[in-house]
Amino acid sequence: MDATGATRCLARLCQLTSPELLVSLWPVVLRIARLVHQFTFQTATPKELFDFETKLHGLLCEVGRLIVQWKLNSLESRDPCDLPRHLLHQRDAYHRKRLSPTRNLNCLFGKIRVYRWLYEPSESLGLACLFPLELQLGIVAGVATPALADRVALLSSDLTQRQLLDVLRSQHQVYWGTETLRKTVAAMAEGLRPFRHQAQVAKLLGLLQQVADAGGPRKIQLVVGRDGIMLPIRGLKKYKEGATATVSVYSRWGKRLGTVYLGQMPEELQVSLSDELTQLLTDVLGQCNGAPLRLSYITDAGFHPTEYFERVLCRMLDPQRPGEYLEWEWGVDYYHACQYISNLAQVILGPGREAYAWAGKMRRTLKEKRGGVFRVLRSAGQLRAIRGLVGEESDYESAYNYLRRHSPWMDYAERRRLRVPIGSGVTEAACKIVFSQRFKCAGMKWGIESGKPILALRVIALSGIWAEVRDAMFESQANEFPQLPANSTAQT
Repeated sequence: MDATGATRCLARLCQLTSPELLVSLWPVVLRIARLVHQFTFQTATPKELFDFETKLHGLLCEVGRLIVQWKLNSLESRDPCDLPRHLLHQRDAYHRKRLSPTRNLNCLFGKIRVYRWLYEPSESLGLACLFPLELQLGIVAGVATPALADRVALLSSDLTQRQLLDVLRSQHQVYWGTETLRKTVAAMAEGLRPFRHQAQVAKLLGLLQQVADAGGPRKIQLVVGRDGIMLPIRGLKKYKEGATATVSVYSRWGKRLGTVYLGQMPEELQVSLSDELTQLLTDVLGQCNGAPLRLSYITDAGFHPTEYFERVLCRMLDPQRPGEYLEWEWGVDYYHACQYISNLAQVILGPGREAYAWAGKMRRTLKEKRGGVFRVLRSAGQLRAIRGLVGEESDYESAYNYLRRHSPWMDYAERRRLRVPIGSGVTEAACKIVFSQRFKCAGMKWGIESGKPILALRVIALSGIWAEVRDAMFESQANEFPQLPANSTAQT
């Protein structure tokens, strides 16, 4: 594009938009034209192409920034007579004061300056001033447009602060410090939080309906798991346990179709996670009117998973059949059970090939034979009677009693026949993808409260419901504040 072509483009734009906008765009359009012209007559090399794309990206961002800035400045009337003198917001009275420019407002294309009307509290109650236009547009934390805030929140669920600030500078020409970033992330997490639960319910119901429509030889499976993971906490020399839970839908053929995730920063007795998980299951089962479900709970046999099964799942009433209890099947994770078989082998036979061979045979027996756990226990008892122990008696008793105590929930052969998962791999993986990949990078330490916004955003993203939750938040915000009169003098 040469200068003549740019002029023709601008003339066309004149018919569609404001002369004020065109005046601001004209220098940028000329720079784009010159850049294209220069690249056209240069020898094309990787370095020249890199420079061309990089410079063009910056110029196009500047075009976007100018357009957004102009448009936002045209939304609210500059004439005070067009706006109400007094406003009532959340039962508090405000009065119109003056036009005031933004200090640090950014969009996807960089920093913009927007003039909007400021309303002061009518009474001295320590309230902050009100900017009706910002409320109407959903400006986040006073510093970010919804599109930029959405981008920041999604990236923050995966990137460290330093990585995210670098992305904002290089891709969006946004130059924030850590305080502004944290304020924006916290505001988005708080805004999205009320809509996460319903989106998770809707996703699980959609998956269940998908499986019901597809048909198949077995029952649809709803599989639940939970587990804990130790997290580095700021100010403490020791780690504290966070927790995660998963709810997955499996097809009639035993294939996992989708999972939603829950997470909780360290908390005494993991009460919040238990409450969220219980409410999620109650709402899903209460609204599911399709084919019968097989309800499975697959975990290790740790304190919190066991306590949740005994205290909550065993006592959960069927929302579809008043007065009747749901039939939850608890399956102890096969791979945890295998570890105790290995422990028995070490205690009885010591290190070496013989112990390795016996443990391998017992793992296959546990997995493939009906009553496999009892065969393992019998073999271990017989072997001990013949060979004695090379390890500690307490280690033998610990491993043996673990298998014996949890034997009712180790019928792996039958579970495999029914295509029911025998391992808690989905939940074990959740510990890694929810926490380890974001919260346990080198040198990281977290405050419990400062970690909550990141965790809330991460479980939304990993559950695959980000767009649904975000759109629900936008819809809610649109009804919170009445639209003010538009700028009658603005040209469109």
